[in-house]
Amino acid sequence: MLVAREELKTLMKNKFVAAGLSEEHAEQTAEVLTWSSERGLHSHGEVRVEYYTERIAKGGITHDPQWTWEQTGPCSGMLDGDNGCGYPFAIKGLEYAMQMAKENGIGVVGVRRVSHTGALGYYTEMAAKNDLCLLTMCQSDPMVIPYGGAEPFYGTNPIAFGAPTADDRFVNFDMATTVQAWGKILDAKSAGRSIPDTWAVDVDGRPVTDPHMVNALVAIAGPKGYGLMMMVDILSGVLLGVPAGKNVSSMYHDLSEGRDLGHLHIVIDPARFAGLDAFKQHMSEVLDELSAVKPGPNADKVYYPGERALIRKAACDAAGGIEIVDSIYDYLTSDKLYINSWDHKNRFAE
Repeated sequence: MLVAREELKTLMKNKFVAAGLSEEHAEQTAEVLTWSSERGLHSHGEVRVEYYTERIAKGGITHDPQWTWEQTGPCSGMLDGDNGCGYPFAIKGLEYAMQMAKENGIGVVGVRRVSHTGALGYYTEMAAKNDLCLLTMCQSDPMVIPYGGAEPFYGTNPIAFGAPTADDRFVNFDMATTVQAWGKILDAKSAGRSIPDTWAVDVDGRPVTDPHMVNALVAIAGPKGYGLMMMVDILSGVLLGVPAGKNVSSMYHDLSEGRDLGHLHIVIDPARFAGLDAFKQHMSEVLDELSAVKPGPNADKVYYPGERALIRKAACDAAGGIEIVDSIYDYLTSDKLYINSWDHKNRFAE
């Protein structure tokens, strides 16, 4: 059903407040989820609300986190979130990093001991709107085999990059380091479809086409994706002194426990390099040149990273709201905090 943007945001916020989150943290979390939903990223939007609400209510997200900030150098700092809600602390850490970048050209902030921080594209767009470039990354729980292995070790470990232009466009690149997301395999399961043998492996590490046989996902481009997910894990885990690799906490194992996750922001001020105006103008020219590239077979044009998401957002704006599943709307408008759907599940929420 179609739900107005602000109604959806308010319904999500109300659930988080009812579960024990502060008004401020509930507001920020609901805003990022709404941002994701209106761009068609529903797996990082309203779909997540019941899971978060259950974790908040059970104490796995600290209601009143005693967070700390330590600036460790002119361009570096560490924000410890005391296992609070990940979204507000990812935002707060980025604000610190942007301030340092404006003052010194670069800002690198580690956000540690937080819960899940959602779609990274929100943060890269936030930086781009402030005329800054951002490279950001975070850990996730093990569900991917390392190249040559047969059992999960790393998470999908996403990485994102954003940059401003001289107009209202933003480059906004956000990707997981796996060939395909688990949600696509779930879709295949529910529809009774097979999957390509490049997406996942069974318990022996063999490629599978039956989605019911999936034990782990595989990295993009073999050893290259494996190297990328290792890099993300080192920079957002080992570097920040939180559990890493196969020791990253499960999203679903015990919702009463904090997750101790890490997230790293690297902010660069283009003004300290080519100059802000020159950088933004050049970026706009690059996007125009990409748009002018002859499209390949079965393509209508070359899209810059983030463009399709903005097209989907524009469609939501034109329609007057965001299309969501009826059952999720029924839950959001109900008196139920959660339906006990997620606790003590495996890495695939089963």
